[in-house]
Amino acid sequence: MTLNEIGIKAKSASRILATISSADKNKALTYIADDLEKYADKILEANAIDLANAEANGMKASMVDRLRLTKERISGVAEGVRQVRDLPDPVGEVLGAVKRPNGLQIAKRRVPLGVIGIIYESRPNVTADTAVLCLKSSNACILRGGKEAINSNSAIADIMIDAVKRAGLPDGTVELIRDTSRETASEMMKLNEYIDVLIPRGGAGLINAVVNTATVPVIQTGVGNCHIYADKDCNPKMAVDILVNAKTSRPSVCNAAETLLIHKDVADEFYALASEALKEKNVEIRGCERTLEKIPNAVPATEEDYATEFGDLILAVKVVDSTDEAIAHITKYGTGHSECIVTENYTTANEFLDKVDAAAVYVNASTRFTDGFEFGFGAEIGISTQKMHARGPMGLAELTSVKYIVTGNGQVR
Repeated sequence: MTLNEIGIKAKSASRILATISSADKNKALTYIADDLEKYADKILEANAIDLANAEANGMKASMVDRLRLTKERISGVAEGVRQVRDLPDPVGEVLGAVKRPNGLQIAKRRVPLGVIGIIYESRPNVTADTAVLCLKSSNACILRGGKEAINSNSAIADIMIDAVKRAGLPDGTVELIRDTSRETASEMMKLNEYIDVLIPRGGAGLINAVVNTATVPVIQTGVGNCHIYADKDCNPKMAVDILVNAKTSRPSVCNAAETLLIHKDVADEFYALASEALKEKNVEIRGCERTLEKIPNAVPATEEDYATEFGDLILAVKVVDSTDEAIAHITKYGTGHSECIVTENYTTANEFLDKVDAAAVYVNASTRFTDGFEFGFGAEIGISTQKMHARGPMGLAELTSVKYIVTGNGQVR
């Protein structure tokens, strides 16, 4: 099937989905969740092929982890589908209503975006997460994953497409582009006639390529150069616990911490606690001169290290003289994703919250919580780091637009 044919089907489906009932959508989502678990072995067989290819091609371990599926991870995806199903349907919600002096009744109503295109890399769970969010918000979706996950993505998409048809939803509700060539991706980015918005999910290279190439409107998502700042008034043990979680619980994801900033006044105590904890997790430390004095096995950090989303067990570290210096560092190197301060000082915490420009800003909590599931959205289609329309984890409401409903009784202007 050509991209134009896929686009035509999706656009046709989107018009039907805009008027479909919540009950019908929820039935399809129930089928999808049940079938993902029912056919988990088929998904794992396909995933095993992708994993073997990845290892043969020398993919680094952190990226293989993104690609890997297990029965537990599939069950987690299915649970995410059910949570999305159980969320309120945003479509049709009236956001405000006014009556004008001339008698016109004007209301703003949520409506679907239409057809959403998603271009993503090696995480096959994205195939399900994005499709079900689109479906619940009455959008058709066109998915284009990377070649490294094509077998896994195809298996998941086939299960969802079958479930959607059994539920009576239109053909074209969920579409997967099976051609993973760059030419096809570039062509998809210019399908303005059929795709209403394009959402890239992946590393900086993919996101920049989409932003710079697409003629379809783009919602820019989540390169995550995230920071943990241990303030002079922090609880050092709490700060270490937060750092270890943010860096090591899943280093390949965009909400993992990449840089640690430490106030000079707590550097000695903090290093004493953190060095062993990070060593146990096999974290490579790339530090400033003051860090190298405290941690013998650290290597010198470069300017590039402070600007890098490692996606791996590598941590850039810098000692700072003040909160202002920490904020200035974040302003220079951060990507607007997630930033954290650990402090017991209420005034300093609020200064950090006010001055740090990011989609999610934390006080005394791990950046790993920047996630649609953790925020109560069931799942998310991505973490938006832009400021127009949507910012942060993009759940159902962010996949809608509005239309004005104007009712009169013969008014003319």
